[in-house]
Amino acid sequence: MNFPLSGDECLLVEGDSSFILVGTSAELFSLCIETYDAEFCQTVEAGDLIVVSAPEGGDLRQAWMLLELVRTYHQPLLVLSKDHPGAKRLSMVVSVASKIVLRSTIRRGTHPEQHLVCSSEEMNGLSLEKTPEGVSFSQKRDDLKVSLYRPDTVSNRE
Repeated sequence: MNFPLSGDECLLVEGDSSFILVGTSAELFSLCIETYDAEFCQTVEAGDLIVVSAPEGGDLRQAWMLLELVRTYHQPLLVLSKDHPGAKRLSMVVSVASKIVLRSTIRRGTHPEQHLVCSSEEMNGLSLEKTPEGVSFSQKRDDLKVSLYRPDTVSNRE
């Protein structure tokens, strides 16, 4: 399934209790990934996917702000160690890559590889890939609601 995206449009993918917000990068930039003891940077190309995953749901405005911090302001991403107590408190996480796979088996905020993002069980295994027009899904999922999302339609979902 292919979904076109342009400008600041996003794709909202909703399950019964979780969601992801998918946007695309408008430009080439270097994204820094900060870990406890190292920093590495990856190239983000125009059209690469920026995915905010909310495994337990939450406020859609928060997800959009996180997406914009990366897309517009090139905010570095922080990665915690697997035993860091703060990982339990992360309600949303971000990944940036040309292809991203959602996994419910990884702990939030502890995975520096950007091709994976933590998700709820209901979105486990969903794979997203950038296309010239926007984003494609690896499989059709009737249990997920997909809609086009524009930031001027942001409302509190809680």
